[in-house]
Amino acid sequence: MGPEAFLPIFVTLFVIIDPPGIVPIYLALTSAMDKKQRNRAALQATALSLGMIALFALVGQQIMNYLGIELAALQGAGGLLLLLVALQLLTGQADDPEKTNTSNIALVPLGTPLLAGPGAIVAVILYVNQASGAMDYLGIGIAIVALHLIIFLVMRFSGILVKVLRKGGIEVLTRISGMLLAGIAVQLVAEAVMQYADQFVNR
Repeated sequence: MGPEAFLPIFVTLFVIIDPPGIVPIYLALTSAMDKKQRNRAALQATALSLGMIALFALVGQQIMNYLGIELAALQGAGGLLLLLVALQLLTGQADDPEKTNTSNIALVPLGTPLLAGPGAIVAVILYVNQASGAMDYLGIGIAIVALHLIIFLVMRFSGILVKVLRKGGIEVLTRISGMLLAGIAVQLVAEAVMQYADQFVNR
């Protein structure tokens, strides 16, 4: 593939992770935080996602083979985790500052599985397996870093929306985000179940 490996994986990961689509969920999860805490959460989430995707790019296939983990299992686990977060958003539990932990929100669910989710991890593993030389690996690495720079900037400057929407608007956005996140979670679980069903039928 050569240096042109950059564009395919960049576009693929951009579509899977969808940085603009993360904004409402990020704002909903960090609605009880001040500007400094939100910025820190954005940095932590981006760093975790970058670290996880880079790790799976290097040894992802070996890890999954060693532990005997299938994609369907990883996908189902991510869906269940997102469903729990979605229920918190829908019931208003995420709005309670006493129940909000900056580090936990930044790491789970923002860093993973929203950013570094099953789709992104599998895409990276596939592209690495298709790479045929040092230039391919370099292109993949640059694409991963460039995408995460964009992710951080999108979350970092999403605070502008906070000023526009104010508290009432953020509360409405939180409920909408909860519904959307629940949909994503159910889709992940459904796809995992279908994959296992297909494997059972094909035996």
